[in-house]
Amino acid sequence: MFKNVFGSGFLVRTAHVVLTWIITLILFLYDTELRKQEETGQLLQPVLFVLLVLVSVLLYFAVSLMDPGFILTEDSDLQFTLGVTEEQQDMIPPSSKSLHQRRCSRCLLQQPMRSKHCQTCQHCVRRYDHHCPWIENCVGERNHRWFVLYLALQLLVLLWGLHVAWTGLGHAPSWSRWLRMLGSHLYLVSMNATTWEFMSRHRISYLKHCGADENPFDRGAARNLWGFFCQWGSVVWEQAYFREGSDPV
Repeated sequence: MFKNVFGSGFLVRTAHVVLTWIITLILFLYDTELRKQEETGQLLQPVLFVLLVLVSVLLYFAVSLMDPGFILTEDSDLQFTLGVTEEQQDMIPPSSKSLHQRRCSRCLLQQPMRSKHCQTCQHCVRRYDHHCPWIENCVGERNHRWFVLYLALQLLVLLWGLHVAWTGLGHAPSWSRWLRMLGSHLYLVSMNATTWEFMSRHRISYLKHCGADENPFDRGAARNLWGFFCQWGSVVWEQAYFREGSDPV
């Protein structure tokens, strides 16, 4: 029923589980509503959130390791291949449609209807839906329903986790400091100046003789921002410094 845990998808599964629990731990360690409810003894939502995360991880392993419906041997009896017993054969009304079973050109097995060969798993899969790289497994006849249930539960956990993370950001005391820091750096970039040059211009040999509002590297806010974000490679700042109209050191 289950494939080898240490197959080709071991790293993908490990990364998924580790990332899931690290994010969950951060939501409880940071100043979020889950942590506040835990500290005040209101354990209903924290326990429910952890249980949902745990169930989502278990479902992830189920759909990832479950046999999606690999066709490993060729069925000699067509009725058995179609899932029809001898007693049920007489109950099926006759049809003018003819059934032509295909033979897979890769694994050379007869393919039941709605099956397809997966080039990643190198097997034919019954009622093939798709190969999901995130679970490193096919989605087929045996695990499709569990895959849809996993997606629904994972979406619920993600939306709840984003809400919890937002409550932590909304009450973070350092949020305004981050905004001020970003604003100050964007201001310096628009002037084509660095923090070191802005704070220590009175000690820098090529700036200490310049006026308080003079910056020999300033080319205008628009060109400064374009050069900072959109141009790559090293700049010969000596050429900008000694351009016509600038005073040499």
